[in-house]
Amino acid sequence: MSIFSLFHRNNDAPVYPADTLTARDGSQIVLHFFRHASLAIQVGEHWIYVDPVSEYADYARLPKADLLLITHSHYDHFDRAAVDTLTVRGSDILCDKTTAEAFDFECIVMTPGGTADPRSYVHVEAVAAYNTTEGHTDFHPKAREDVGYVLTIGGTRIYIAGDTENTPEMKALEGIDIAFLPVNQPYTMTVDQAADAVKALRPAVFYPYHYGQTDQTTDIDRLVHALEGITEVRVRPMD
Repeated sequence: MSIFSLFHRNNDAPVYPADTLTARDGSQIVLHFFRHASLAIQVGEHWIYVDPVSEYADYARLPKADLLLITHSHYDHFDRAAVDTLTVRGSDILCDKTTAEAFDFECIVMTPGGTADPRSYVHVEAVAAYNTTEGHTDFHPKAREDVGYVLTIGGTRIYIAGDTENTPEMKALEGIDIAFLPVNQPYTMTVDQAADAVKALRPAVFYPYHYGQTDQTTDIDRLVHALEGITEVRVRPMD
């Protein structure tokens, strides 16, 4: 699998950092990085958006969503205005059960362990996302059934964890090629937890995301150093 960086341009659409990768079947996938937990995956002319929030990107000037994935209902992951801007007739929304309550139309509800095949080019698996540290479990309680997602596209498995710590469910995942793991305290993982998770997952590429925006600064340099020789760490502007 070969991966290289670029800046993707689409007519007069705004420019955001992007990486293009070659999937296991030889097809091309483009990862578009917006901010915090908001990103998009482009498969040919098809666009999959994850946790879009209006302040993180100019969604009105970006292509409409074929698929839209929401991990949970917190304001920095679920923004109804962004969803409405991106979706058209024929768009599908996959979301956790709490977020689903905010819609007045049917969406595909994903619970931990569930799977879906909303398009021929992507298989989706839902992974439990929750806090485990004492005193932090109310941030993302396991009982609420927030989720992360594993997307299999062209044989390549991309894990987007949502808000979670390094849970047993995460560390049991197999065959992950690309991993997006949250690293910000006190809400998600510490640097040490993220390093532990990456050592269990062994992805070819690890993207720290959902860092910053709290009083506790994430030491990204220490995280990169801790994973030298383990995986390629790619730091993109996701703070």
